[in-house]
Amino acid sequence: MLTRLLIWNVVESRTSIDELRDSLPELDEPSRWIWNEVTERFGALVFGEDLPEAIGWAQDLVGDEPDVYEEFDS
Repeated sequence: MLTRLLIWNVVESRTSIDELRDSLPELDEPSRWIWNEVTERFGALVFGEDLPEAIGWAQDLVGDEPDVYEEFDS
């Protein structure tokens, strides 16, 4: 199975962590959104071959590609 970690830095983004929480749909289990309010970063831990549509919505809301995009075989 492919596992992906995507992390965005929203310090200088056009949206906030709170706005993202209110706007982004839930991801299908076991994938999930991850949040770090202190560093103003959020991301997604995604399991499976295809990225969920919500990842594109996150990029649109933030206005940028993820700062970290790592893929792992699990």
